[in-house]
Amino acid sequence: MKFAHKLFLSMTILLTLLFASFGIWMLYSDFSRLLDREIQQGNKDSRTFQFLFEMGYQSTEEYGEDYAVSRTVKSISRSVERDGSHMFVVKSDGTYFYGQEFLDAMGLEEEVGKLTDYLSAANTYGYCIRQKDGGYYMFTAAVKDLTASRIYLGMCRELTEIYSDREALLSRYRIALVCLLSGGGVCIFVLAHYITKPIRSLDKIAEKIADGAFELRSRNASPDEIGELARNFNRMADCLVEQMQKKEQEAKQQEDFTAAFAHELKTPLTSIIGYADMLNSLKLTDEECHEAYFYIYSQGKRLESLSHKLLELVSMDKSPLTFKPVSTKALEQNIRTTLRPVWRQKGVRGKVDLEKAVIRGDDELLLSLLYNLLDNAVKALDKGEKSFILMKGSCLEAEHRAQGRPPADGCGEGKFYYEIKIVDNGRGIPAEEISRITEAFYMVDKSRSRKEGGAGIGMALCQKIIQLHNGLMEIDSRLGEGTVIKVLFPMENGTRRRKGVTAGL
Repeated sequence: MKFAHKLFLSMTILLTLLFASFGIWMLYSDFSRLLDREIQQGNKDSRTFQFLFEMGYQSTEEYGEDYAVSRTVKSISRSVERDGSHMFVVKSDGTYFYGQEFLDAMGLEEEVGKLTDYLSAANTYGYCIRQKDGGYYMFTAAVKDLTASRIYLGMCRELTEIYSDREALLSRYRIALVCLLSGGGVCIFVLAHYITKPIRSLDKIAEKIADGAFELRSRNASPDEIGELARNFNRMADCLVEQMQKKEQEAKQQEDFTAAFAHELKTPLTSIIGYADMLNSLKLTDEECHEAYFYIYSQGKRLESLSHKLLELVSMDKSPLTFKPVSTKALEQNIRTTLRPVWRQKGVRGKVDLEKAVIRGDDELLLSLLYNLLDNAVKALDKGEKSFILMKGSCLEAEHRAQGRPPADGCGEGKFYYEIKIVDNGRGIPAEEISRITEAFYMVDKSRSRKEGGAGIGMALCQKIIQLHNGLMEIDSRLGEGTVIKVLFPMENGTRRRKGVTAGL
């Protein structure tokens, strides 16, 4: 059963119960009030009858009981029998002084007999309401002890009219209730469908989204709970679409990674197999053999370097890291010693200036990060003697950072972070390529990168190392002008040191 039908059925049942209960209570309340009024009137008439009888009886008592009773009853009958009331007087032995004809005609003698039997059991007054042949009658009776006998002074009052009025009102109320429920049922049905319309709309949108229409969204902007449900539904759909796009992008990256990896293996293997086949099938001179050996060796080393970098990239997340204090001056000294001859050989003017400080991390990974960044900077240089590389390290407070730059993890307001900046005046990177250079095997200039021994994994390793150290990398580059790479690491306040001496290479 649909929700609209459930709402319609439940509201109709509730409305029926409420109106039926209220109507019946109201009708019976009015009827009880009318009946109480009739009972009070009957009691009043009965007391009047008793009073008049006593007054008349006393004045004729000297003529005998039977004569006095008959004479008194006849004299007061007109005063007592009015408004549809009838009186009766009966002895304890069942002999009637008055009213037998009326009671016989109405068939009410049995009811009077039951009432007098009740009064005989030490009760001086009583009343009852009885139904007879579709009519309703109220009987009242009181005991009167005379000198030699006991008589019962009673009255019969017809109540058929108020019972008939009650039945007529109940009949009209049933008709009114049916009409009310019919009209109310139609209104409830329309209202139930109107209220559930946004829910049906959400259901249709959800069905279409499930069929592939991921761009559909609910337009319900009402401030009620259904509007809030629609807004949450839209947010859920946006998150699902975002997750799907993310998964598709990850799948594409894995596909690109696999294709690039296969290509990177194919190129050196082709060279190795070709030169090995030449050595095996042709007679070559010593110079040609030496050249073939050199190509086989260089391509083998390239495969070895590629395998080492891949293993490092894959195992970096699986191996638990133990961070320890690392001196930036120790990193600076290691880089100077290692890269001085390389830069001198290539004719590069280089400068390393790391402010003295202590950061927490893995020294081997940090050195690998800096070597890869500097190696990429060297490969990007093409200006001959005018080429230069600068590595600058600074310890700054988070509140002094450039506006709009997101902080590295742990670098909140008033905290410190360490920034390492690598600047070169090389070829630069196209703006549309910057977001992809950290993907494995992605190379901006593939022919130049392979010529220089690159495989496109270095920046992916850098990004992974920075993430493991809760850091952040920013890249700013312009074609033909150079590249600036900034790496930020969170740093405890107590690890800051005074700035060291600047030195050049």
